[in-house]
Amino acid sequence: MPSTVKRPSLNEIRTRVAKFVVAYKDVKGEKQHTQQFWSDFLRCYGIDSTFLEGVVFEYPARRSDTGGQGFIDAFMPGRFLVEQKSEGKVVRPKDGAPSNAELQAYAYLTGGDITEAQRPRWVVTSDFATLQVTDTSKKREDITRTLTIATRDLIDHVEDFLFLTGEDTDGLIAADQAEASVAAAKLMGQLYAAMTGDDDTETDIEDAEAEDAETMEASIVLTRLLFLLFGDDANLWERGLFQRFVKTRTAPDGSDLGPMLALLFDVLNTPVRRRDKRTDEGALAFPYVNGALYAGQTKMQYFDRAMRDSLLACCDFDWSRISPAVFGSLFQTVKSKKARRGDGEHYTSEENILKTLRPLFLDDFRARLDVANTKPQLEQFHTDLLGYRYADTASGCGNFLVVAYREMRALELDLLVKLRTKQGTDLDTMLDPSDLLNVRLDQFYGIELNWWPAKISEVAMFLVDHQANQRMAKTLGLTPNRLPIDIAANITHTNALTKDWDDLLPGRGVTTYLFGNPPFLGHYTRTAAQGAELQAAWEVANVGHLDFVTAWHAKAIAYFADKRGEFALVTTNSITQGEPVPELFERIHAQGWRIKFGHRTFKWANESAAKEKAAVHCVIIGFTRTPATRNDKGRLFDYATPTSPPVERKVTTGINGYLVDAPPAYVTSRSKPLSTDLPVVSFGSMANDGGGLLISAADHATVVSDQVAAKYVRKFVGAKELINSLDRWCLWLVDLEPSDLAKSPVLRQRIEAVRQRRAASNRGTTKALAQTPHLFGEIRQPTVPYLCIPRHFAEDRPYATVSRFDADVIAGDANFTCPDPDGFGFGVISSAMFITWQKTVGGRLKSDPRFAGTTTWNTLPLPPVKDSVRQEVIAAGAAVLAERAKHPGRSLAGLYNPLAMDRDLLAAHRALDKVVDRAFGAGRRNLAEVDRQEVLFGRYAELTAAV
Repeated sequence: MPSTVKRPSLNEIRTRVAKFVVAYKDVKGEKQHTQQFWSDFLRCYGIDSTFLEGVVFEYPARRSDTGGQGFIDAFMPGRFLVEQKSEGKVVRPKDGAPSNAELQAYAYLTGGDITEAQRPRWVVTSDFATLQVTDTSKKREDITRTLTIATRDLIDHVEDFLFLTGEDTDGLIAADQAEASVAAAKLMGQLYAAMTGDDDTETDIEDAEAEDAETMEASIVLTRLLFLLFGDDANLWERGLFQRFVKTRTAPDGSDLGPMLALLFDVLNTPVRRRDKRTDEGALAFPYVNGALYAGQTKMQYFDRAMRDSLLACCDFDWSRISPAVFGSLFQTVKSKKARRGDGEHYTSEENILKTLRPLFLDDFRARLDVANTKPQLEQFHTDLLGYRYADTASGCGNFLVVAYREMRALELDLLVKLRTKQGTDLDTMLDPSDLLNVRLDQFYGIELNWWPAKISEVAMFLVDHQANQRMAKTLGLTPNRLPIDIAANITHTNALTKDWDDLLPGRGVTTYLFGNPPFLGHYTRTAAQGAELQAAWEVANVGHLDFVTAWHAKAIAYFADKRGEFALVTTNSITQGEPVPELFERIHAQGWRIKFGHRTFKWANESAAKEKAAVHCVIIGFTRTPATRNDKGRLFDYATPTSPPVERKVTTGINGYLVDAPPAYVTSRSKPLSTDLPVVSFGSMANDGGGLLISAADHATVVSDQVAAKYVRKFVGAKELINSLDRWCLWLVDLEPSDLAKSPVLRQRIEAVRQRRAASNRGTTKALAQTPHLFGEIRQPTVPYLCIPRHFAEDRPYATVSRFDADVIAGDANFTCPDPDGFGFGVISSAMFITWQKTVGGRLKSDPRFAGTTTWNTLPLPPVKDSVRQEVIAAGAAVLAERAKHPGRSLAGLYNPLAMDRDLLAAHRALDKVVDRAFGAGRRNLAEVDRQEVLFGRYAELTAAV
């Protein structure tokens, strides 16, 4: 179980390990130094109290080889075992068999005293000069199972000992990279500010020509410097070469820094054989880079001491620690003064990116690698990797592409490791390790609207490529030489919606995986130009309720019309709710696509340096044309709350556009209820009175003081009055006695005001209403007890905020009404089953569910209800009303506050839910929302098929 002790950061661990290496460089003896050596090494990783954390020195245990008892030098049950020898006392056979220290460690493990629960995963042996780590969870033939490290080189292998902490190794490394990337972005922001005099340029400039020439030049210089800084620390050339160039080849006052950088950029873009030997020798020490990174002249700004100092501060930082996936987004912010001076640098978390990439293709590739156990299988898989392409058509800073490339290189490395273990395979004979790689930068494509992020993504892909090469060298001892750069990702700066993707992306003969995170723009927030782009993408004049983001769906479908591939997009969850669902998914299904996987609503959080989160409610949906099989009907990931971790649900039927395991039934409006047991819903009555017939609380006393007018005063309920228990009244004059007008000044005055207001209207229908000024403009008042339903529900309330009224309470047109003399309608609409249907298929006003008789009530798939069940629903609904009545001072808003709902009222609702669930044919108890959705769509498919 992970320790609750707060561990030091990875950077702090590196500092401690560096000091440890110096302290123990001359230690050689076993007995007198073993315990202190390992106590101090463990302390580097935050294990300050070995006793409290369960590390035991000289642990007694029987040996299987001798039968006698010995003592394990250091042992943490369930995690690691250490067997220490003096320098020179470890004997390692030439054929690679275990050393004598390893054999002794294994003898302890098999001697009978170490239980299965105590058995450690890692076995560590050491003779002070070297440490050997074996991960016993890996197969013996796995060449990565055992790692041998010289103690003097421990600083380069800090991550390989993170298992000592018992914590999430990948998480620690990711956190360290994120922390380093934030710090690096701040340094680059400071350098940019020094170069431009702290000018502030927004980052969403589409056209490079539209940006101020000076800041554009500074931006280009910045990307070139980034590559030099990274190369200095990542072994692209001699370590610290660029830092020495700045320190020794430029004046302290910075006066010649600009020209010297221009010279260096030119050298980096010139092949070695073509360089002028009279060039400064410090610049000539650099290799030829190419890759268009240093192509073209740039006007170098005037530099001074502050700029040089800022650049040297950047040189002092370890750039090999950054994560290109994170740093790309952060680097985008360096041109914004607001972002530089605050702690709001936002970047997309890799966790969310992988929610898209893993189920789209990474999981499939991993599964294939797992089952490939013969040389022909592995070689065929490796060859097949040449036939894939990867594209992000809204690529931004390249986050998705960087992670996709990194993961595919990691997969290929595991494949090569596995292949190396097979007899007859000798990767070491390769003349050029580049020939080993079938995952290449030029298989990755990006389309980006804004020029600055497009430039960043190009550099980020170079950086992640080099990191992948370093991992390859560490694992296989082989690495391709990437300088000069002769291969690059294909990043295009253009508008993806106005270009033919056939001209920008790979053509026929390959399989393309298309993914990304297009702009989050709702139906009502897009510009006129974006609306035109959406229409053009779908090739229709009326796009209905489709969001702007669906233009990427349209372009993807058109692109794949004659090509192989699959696609997955991150979008706002609005495309899976209400009216847009049939408009989008019926189009997609018509082209032969089905949902391969779906992540239901969750918060797509952008991390920040301040540990804040910028979040929006999102879904991720992947599409394939591969037919569903009995064992693969799609993958569905559910979230208990929008911030909960995903849980994969078994899919038995298939995934529809509402992201429900149910038939592909798409709900469209109906003029009458699908269920014969539900009454007809209509709008409430509309006054259209200019205030003459409606009575405010301030005017109520005056009106009722007129005894004649008081006879016609009725309680009036609009949506606000319904939900918030506000007082309002009206004059309801459908039975007006004409003689009463002469007796009541109040009636005469108010009715005359209505007549004048209607007569002055420009609308013909309103003018006509001036002939009956005493009546509401539209009268739809029920004559029996009825159900009053507001047009909108608050998104976070667990149940519909509705009430039942007698016929003498007048409902306004901000509400819907339906006859409900026995309370059955109230029971149905007050259930979790109804609110689930409402939120799933109903429309929205912003994020609030919008009730509509035609789309949410008339479509409710309630099967025929037996009389006995009907009575149970009525009784359970009455129990809910009884609990409400115990709190007469609370409004519906107060009663259904999700954070303060009364326990007994909640219990009454849950009892009602059980009854209504049975009415819908759901036999299970304690249904989750997704369970109810499955039931509802099953019933909907059955009832609509019967109509």
